[in-house]
Amino acid sequence: MQNVKRTKNRKKYFKLRKRNLWFPIALTVVVSLLSALFLELFISSQYSYVTDMRIRSEYEFVDLAAASYMENSSADADPFGILEKSGRSYVLMDENGKVKEQFGSNTLGDMSYKYEDYYTVSAIEASEIEDVRLFKVWIYNDTENNILVTDHGETDLDIRKIGKEVRKGLYAIFREEDSDSDADLINQELKLPLWMRYDLDNGEQLFVKIAIAINFSDIIYLFLLLFLENLLLVLVIIVMIIYTVSSFLSHRKMTRVFFTDLATKGHNRIWFLLKGDQVLQKRRSAKKSFAVVDLSLVNYRIFCACHSIEEGEDLICRIYDAIKAKISKKELCAHFNDGNYALLLMYEDEGELRNRIGELLKTLENVDTEHTFPFHIGVTFIPPAESGGMFVRRKNVDIETDYNHASAAKASIDDTAGSAIAYFDDKLIEDQRWSETVTEMQQRALDNEEFIVYYQPKYDPRSNELRGAEALIRWQSPEHGFITPYRFIPIFEKNGFITEIDHYMLKHVARDQRRWLDQGYKCVPVSVNVSRAHFIESDLAEQIRDIVDKEGTPHRYIEIELTESAFFDDKNAMIRTISKLKEYGFAVSMDDFGSGYSSLNSLKDMPLDVLKLDAEFFRGETAGTDRGEIVVSEAIKLAKSLNMRTVAEGVEIKEQVDFLADQGCDMIQGYYFAKPMPGTEFESKMKDGIANTDE
Repeated sequence: MQNVKRTKNRKKYFKLRKRNLWFPIALTVVVSLLSALFLELFISSQYSYVTDMRIRSEYEFVDLAAASYMENSSADADPFGILEKSGRSYVLMDENGKVKEQFGSNTLGDMSYKYEDYYTVSAIEASEIEDVRLFKVWIYNDTENNILVTDHGETDLDIRKIGKEVRKGLYAIFREEDSDSDADLINQELKLPLWMRYDLDNGEQLFVKIAIAINFSDIIYLFLLLFLENLLLVLVIIVMIIYTVSSFLSHRKMTRVFFTDLATKGHNRIWFLLKGDQVLQKRRSAKKSFAVVDLSLVNYRIFCACHSIEEGEDLICRIYDAIKAKISKKELCAHFNDGNYALLLMYEDEGELRNRIGELLKTLENVDTEHTFPFHIGVTFIPPAESGGMFVRRKNVDIETDYNHASAAKASIDDTAGSAIAYFDDKLIEDQRWSETVTEMQQRALDNEEFIVYYQPKYDPRSNELRGAEALIRWQSPEHGFITPYRFIPIFEKNGFITEIDHYMLKHVARDQRRWLDQGYKCVPVSVNVSRAHFIESDLAEQIRDIVDKEGTPHRYIEIELTESAFFDDKNAMIRTISKLKEYGFAVSMDDFGSGYSSLNSLKDMPLDVLKLDAEFFRGETAGTDRGEIVVSEAIKLAKSLNMRTVAEGVEIKEQVDFLADQGCDMIQGYYFAKPMPGTEFESKMKDGIANTDE
């Protein structure tokens, strides 16, 4: 679901990005075309206006001649004299279409254009005039000058052709040799021939050759409009081009800001995720191998605290520059946050890539001559996209998922380790799935009491007498069977559920102790671990007291065991909690003494009752050596000087038992005496009271 959402967000971004880029271009084209169309229509309307005025004038003249003919139709009359005197050719046809009378040359074309208009009269005038005539004529082409026929062969009064004829006429007027003065030029007139048909009341038709007369002033007016049209169109186009270029530059600037990391001035997380998907989706990338790298500077915040934020940012920039110097131009690098960087590398051989990353790590460790910096690096591999023996384009690419895999590999590195590299594999996937499974089951397991308390006895090394025990947890799952602690305790510590487990263990141990006391067993103190996560709670001591009191168990039979790492937290809060626990009658012990770096300082301030020596004292190369024995011996002496009892854990052989007995160690916990066991088996150990080392 998250992948689908991220994919949709990326598509929306790219759509917005393209729209921002192409919108001004599209707007420029549309505005330019609309401007050209508007101006063309405007000029055409002006041509139409001039033409309309001339046709109207000619119509009135022909109408006068027609009226004269109808009134003076006798043989002696000369009804068309007005036409002949003006030099206009005409043809009179009877109702059968035969020529009845003709004057001048007959150049009448065979295509017509119906021209309609109305005389504009007011309402008052219309009421006074009985006959409001419709201005309706048919215009025919003149065969000597075709200006009606369009390019498509349709009959139309082609304003474009009229404009063309006007321009040709103007050119001819300026070229006439007899135009010697401005007065002659001004008196020049351009006449475009057409034929007009007039329907007489007796069924006859009168065809008159008219001329659309356009004088010089009309031509100047039309050409001035044409000039202004072109000038305005050019200005509109220039303005829109400026707007487009400005929008493009603004978009480029916005994109740079959007993709720029503030600290390094290089690329940021958004750029890496979008660009990475683009690179992987390219067809030519299908047969290439890639690796996504999550690289982190360890303890970056501590460096800033010790020096300054400015020095920290300068270090971030130097690391970024060092990485860029080690990768090719086709590979990607981006700064995510603090000391985190993401890389997309190409490789042909996996071993070669591992060497490259190792060399990069060495370079970064020494990026500053005054310091050596530790880095943690997680790597996930993206093999070639191959299907059926052919390379296919990677369609469902999600580099963020690959980066998360690299981050998961990096997270598997121990926090206390120095520089290290981890590679993502199937085991990490299995571990993650198991972690999710445990998280899903944990509450149900707690409610169903699937967790079982195991007890590991503690014996006196001199008398083999049972002196105490430690409560350990096991998980009997209906689905997964018996689950050992190392498979779920680290998960509980990470997700915070460990605090619920602590309460669960404390309650069940106190309940067992109460039951054993009621059954007459000789009970011994049992230590219960309390995680460091609890010590942020100011009322922890009261919580422990109330849980134990609810079960009715005397406080002396419960020992609270703290790991040494808990002492690294709030020291004052730890001291207050320990003091309250001791006040309530609980013994308090420090587990894993010697595994950390502040043990002596902790012993100085903490009022502890029991010191547990870490099992590593009795394992490894130093176990049993003079140096190891000296350290253990002095630790026991130190504890006795502070009135503390000592417990050695992890003891497995008799020689270690004898040595610890000689040094005065109070109790031993380990496989030499007994392994962890269920409560029923521990009951038998309490009955015996003495360890049987022959088993």
